[in-house]
Amino acid sequence: MSSSVNSAAVAESAMAKNGANVEPLPFVNDKHGGVIIEMTAPMDPQVFSASLKSALSKWREQGIRGVWIKLPIGLANLIQSAVEEGFWYHHAEETYLMLAYWLPNTTHTLPVNATHRVGVGAFVMNDKREVLAVQEKSGVLRGLGIWKFPTGVVEPGEDINIGAVREVKEETGIDTEFIEVLAFRQSHKAYFEKSDLFFVCILRPLSFDITKQESEIEDAQWIPVEEFAAQPFVQKHELVKYILEVGLAKSDKEYAGFSPISIKSAFTDKQSFFYMNRRDLDKASGSGNAQHKSGL
Repeated sequence: MSSSVNSAAVAESAMAKNGANVEPLPFVNDKHGGVIIEMTAPMDPQVFSASLKSALSKWREQGIRGVWIKLPIGLANLIQSAVEEGFWYHHAEETYLMLAYWLPNTTHTLPVNATHRVGVGAFVMNDKREVLAVQEKSGVLRGLGIWKFPTGVVEPGEDINIGAVREVKEETGIDTEFIEVLAFRQSHKAYFEKSDLFFVCILRPLSFDITKQESEIEDAQWIPVEEFAAQPFVQKHELVKYILEVGLAKSDKEYAGFSPISIKSAFTDKQSFFYMNRRDLDKASGSGNAQHKSGL
């Protein structure tokens, strides 16, 4: 949630109806006509409640719409006061809780909490046409002797291409170079009722000696692709079958995925990655230029 810091606090020094002193609440303005109360110092819950009532009244008069309260875990004693004023839980992280409130008498337009988790799966094949495969120590495949592709979850603030390389390194000790996103799957009602985006990535191995991750991986090996494909699990699991299919198609140069292009926003200096089919774009651009030169 972006915001511009407002050095002012709520300038309230009158007495609240219940007789408690009204103290200023630290806040910042966001870019959408709302404010974010950022509590950092301890405050008596009754004083906080009186100050919040006063602030909400003033903000309503000023036409403020959305109000957020960011409470660090050390100030959890203020949650009840906020909820009694009509705030609801929006989301929580390890160190804080974010609550929200909508001042106008209309349906609120506040953004919902994050809706998706991002996962990655890695197709890594060496020159012997052996794929990098693992057996997990936990989960639904534990103890079944089933070989699967390395998978994992992208960490907060981590790019897909970086996450895929990291997961392969952590699980198998193999260094890799990210090549492309080959495909992705979207599913719903997965972890904690959230949706899930799973990106299938192809990586080029840069090392070949395996060192398995002791905490999560039962075994890790280079498996001949035919042997991997012959597993009953692979035959029954459509997702794994498609990962194998697109991975082999890419390896045989019959398929083009999406490679990351670093771009910069017009609004910030932050870099991000735009994933695109560069091969076909270059072909289209070349064809377009040729047609232009020929007058077509």
